[in-house]
Amino acid sequence: MLRFKIFLLLIVINNSVSAQNVDITLLKKINVNRFKEFDKSLNILTNTTDFTAIATPIVLLTSGFINGDAKLKKEGFNAAFSTIGTYSVGYLLKKAIDRNRPYETYTFIQNYKVETGESFPSGSTALAFSTATSLSLSFPKWYVIVPSAIYAAGVGFSRLHLGAHYPSDVLAGAVLGVGSAFVSAKLNKLLINQHRKKSLNKSSF
Repeated sequence: MLRFKIFLLLIVINNSVSAQNVDITLLKKINVNRFKEFDKSLNILTNTTDFTAIATPIVLLTSGFINGDAKLKKEGFNAAFSTIGTYSVGYLLKKAIDRNRPYETYTFIQNYKVETGESFPSGSTALAFSTATSLSLSFPKWYVIVPSAIYAAGVGFSRLHLGAHYPSDVLAGAVLGVGSAFVSAKLNKLLINQHRKKSLNKSSF
């Protein structure tokens, strides 16, 4: 039994080391061999994520209330819940895992600037995918989905290009953002259905 446990532990350690090697190898290929002429533009792209994540629900909610459009209100709340969830879970994960930035561990990684906060997950990527997924769920048209997906993927790539995150940070951020959007849409739908049931029950008396 003890030998089996040791064997399992060795497998876990080996897989962790292999995953870390793939992580840094991929990042090295993207970051070290990059076109530095794109650094400034990609940094600007990264810096749009907070604005778009906050502005999207505000615009939808404002339009919904001004026009008395229940659908826009619902989609605005979906986007708002998704953004709040992404910020909250991302913050907790960063503090719990406390992973150093790649350039702090590997001197050959060329960071564009010194970043604040922990590395895992990528908050910018999470927000970009949260916003993109919320918009795609709210308006499932190709002319919304395609630009949204390109924007989110571009933000994810920018974090690698600028040496701010490992590929696993970006992947985790994407999963967090997409997951937050889907969970928010589901919870909002449940809340609306419960509200309707209560309203129907009251009107039946």
